[in-house]
Amino acid sequence: MMMMMSFVSLFDLPPVGFTLNLKSLSQISELAAEQQADLSLKDVFDQIQFADQKQEFSKRPSKIGRRSLSRSISQSSTDSYSSAASYTDSSDDETSPRDKQQKNSKGNGDFCIKNIKQADFGRREIEIAEQEMPALMALRKRAQGEKPLAGAKVVGCTHITAQTAVLMETLSALGAQCRWAACNIYSTQNEVAAALAEGGFSVFAWKGESEDDFWWCIDRCVNVEGWQPNMILDDGGDLTHWIYKKYPNMFKKIKGIVEESVTGVHRLYQLSKAGKLCVPAMNVNDSVTKQKFDNLYCCRESILDGLKRTTDVMFGGKQVVVCGYGEVGKGCCAALKAMGSIVCVTEIDPICALQACMDGFRLVKLNEVIRQVDIVITCTGNKNVVVREHLDRMKNGCIVCNMGHSNTEIDVASLRTPELTWERVRSQVDHVIWPDGKRIVLLAEGRLLNLSCSTVPTFVLSITATTQALALIELYNAPEGRYKQDVYLLPKKMDEYVASLHLPTFDAHLTELTDEQAKYLGLNKNGPFKPNYYR
Repeated sequence: MMMMMSFVSLFDLPPVGFTLNLKSLSQISELAAEQQADLSLKDVFDQIQFADQKQEFSKRPSKIGRRSLSRSISQSSTDSYSSAASYTDSSDDETSPRDKQQKNSKGNGDFCIKNIKQADFGRREIEIAEQEMPALMALRKRAQGEKPLAGAKVVGCTHITAQTAVLMETLSALGAQCRWAACNIYSTQNEVAAALAEGGFSVFAWKGESEDDFWWCIDRCVNVEGWQPNMILDDGGDLTHWIYKKYPNMFKKIKGIVEESVTGVHRLYQLSKAGKLCVPAMNVNDSVTKQKFDNLYCCRESILDGLKRTTDVMFGGKQVVVCGYGEVGKGCCAALKAMGSIVCVTEIDPICALQACMDGFRLVKLNEVIRQVDIVITCTGNKNVVVREHLDRMKNGCIVCNMGHSNTEIDVASLRTPELTWERVRSQVDHVIWPDGKRIVLLAEGRLLNLSCSTVPTFVLSITATTQALALIELYNAPEGRYKQDVYLLPKKMDEYVASLHLPTFDAHLTELTDEQAKYLGLNKNGPFKPNYYR
């Protein structure tokens, strides 16, 4: 059992349509009493489990061919072996961005991307994304005059996509300075990174980074003369880990951390339990608007997109096993079932397992079905869910992929052995061939399928990005002492506010409680309508 802080309603706000004063948000916030919360972390969080880097970021790798291997050095985003540059089309320039002298049209060269000439294409993608991110655009319009993030220096490590670009430009409109790296070596949209660099953002990322490039880019964001970050926006915990490892004194000026992934949140809880979390941290991942929307609806749509783009597979009649029935697993299972697939589920949690059964899915152990299934999808956030023993027993042509943030779920390293042959079929698709001719189809080398191989629905990401922006505003403007060195959950009022900003898109009309009804339920007419412990 751990003590975890839960802060009270940030946004005791009237319905959509009011005049927003973001500067006053932290003034109306009050620190709630500490609450006991069973985090079910068990013994796994007894010690900090960050992996030490096997090589320093400053050591450049020797020039390698397309089939060479680079050593993994991170548990969350880079645990596995990967073929460097394997996700770059053969027509692309093979010169490393680190070896290029790049400048935008204004002469600024504080960035490192694939090709600045792609900026116009990236700008068009960002403009498309803006149409599907109404809440961020509303924040930008209502609050840019107040500049609630004036003086904020945000260092970010997330997927660099058109949706992230809308978030970054919103933070900039609200007064923040931003430096950004990618949290995944395959998810960066090069044209979007180019558009951001052309717009004056310090972006260090490109699709197909090596492991060494990954840490070099993070370091370039953090270690810059005359610029000290005071806020962290992280996805997976690698940025936070790097600062703790290399530049711990920076935390003296950092006001807070906003983290959106299961992997990153687990790391924060590890630090908190060990007494090593030296700044407040906001757990965005466990907010209702992240769990119930991003994790569920995003994956429900993008799992099919990723599989179709990479394999052209027909789903009807295929036998699929989904490992994990959290919100990500629920979304994947719902989509595949709707397409006519025969879906089984593996699960360790009896509550989630019962939900799977009640939703009509057969609950199995992976060993029981591994010989006959056509597709294996991991969604647990754990490690070694699919190991070499499972891979050896799979049928010929089985498709194997991961929908979790971390790439530790499939033991890809065990496949890097002399007796197995790897064949690149197309971008993000490898055949791994056994001596008897059996082959499996491995997607994105076990990394996050949807962001590595396809795209994700913008509207859902608008919900998460808005939550991140508001969490940054609150932590940055909070008076000293309001938040301790602990991990905080988002209040329901904040979730409800973010949801309300997206309702006008659907021409949706909320019912309002009468005074009598509000009194009967013991609620404020303007919310929150759910307690903080509701998930």
